[in-house]
Amino acid sequence: MGKQRDLSTGIVAQIQALRQQGLTQTKIAEQLGISQSSVCKALKKNCSKRTNCSGVRKTSARDNKQLRKIAVSNRFKSTSELTDLWNKQTGADVSRSTTYRRLCELSFKSRVPAVKPMLNKKQMEKRLKWAKEHGEWTAEDWQKVVFSDESRFCISFGDQGPRVWRRGGETYNHECVKRSVKFPQSVMVWGCMSARGVGKLCFLKKTVNAAVYQDVLETFLIQTVEEQFGEEDFIFQQDLAPAHAAKSTKDWFTKKQLEVLAWPANSPDVNVIENLWAIVKRKIRDRKPTTLDQLKQNIATAWEAVSAETCDKLVKSMPRRLQAVIQAKGAATKY
Repeated sequence: MGKQRDLSTGIVAQIQALRQQGLTQTKIAEQLGISQSSVCKALKKNCSKRTNCSGVRKTSARDNKQLRKIAVSNRFKSTSELTDLWNKQTGADVSRSTTYRRLCELSFKSRVPAVKPMLNKKQMEKRLKWAKEHGEWTAEDWQKVVFSDESRFCISFGDQGPRVWRRGGETYNHECVKRSVKFPQSVMVWGCMSARGVGKLCFLKKTVNAAVYQDVLETFLIQTVEEQFGEEDFIFQQDLAPAHAAKSTKDWFTKKQLEVLAWPANSPDVNVIENLWAIVKRKIRDRKPTTLDQLKQNIATAWEAVSAETCDKLVKSMPRRLQAVIQAKGAATKY
């Protein structure tokens, strides 16, 4: 394609005049029958600073305040959708790029939303109560706890999904997080850890019911606590999955004389093993396994490579996590 011819002085003058009237570059291009890029180049060429040739500002402070309200009420809308809402509510005729610039001026940025489990009011109240009850526990108290969890690892880690409009400090606001769904199909793993290091890892071959779960505990938990604690006392942590909360599982703990830590529902942010899973997943993501056998080997290798220092550092964060729950009044936290 040949080089585009320069616009005549007359056309440039018309572009500047229309811009001063408040027309967008798109409207000017349509009216003069030229491309929008030509309009943009003409405006840039005839001013030393873009702010000096931007024409009449099409939105007032009141309009911008209305946009702020629209953005706060429609966190997951696209820029085009926010533009339509803004034009409809204010009677303005602004472009998508103008909306984007105003949002940036209002300190909004389009980000991938943080993913947190859905929490209802009752669950938040229970989380808050639990955090207050254990708020006096020290890091040394938490070092006696064996944390456990299941996690699913995928060969494909998927995409990031929709974005959200938010400002600084709003990452974990209730209306800014994306709700997660358990779990995509792949390999399910059970593991445990304490401040003394990672425990035994178990690849689950079938659906985890109460009987399967008790077999996992019998084989992998008992061996872990014998190696890490010997005759010392410890407390076992688990979430409220059906197999964990089953009567037969409770009977198993009673029979084994194991103390189980009370735990609030939908609270992965206070379970440090969730951060350990994230560490392992980051380590295997770049390896891009193509088969389940490769995936399992990568998981086992990454798990065994986690140091006791890393585990201890995670466990020592427990007092801060509980304070974060209290400050959030039971809502999701940054952890």
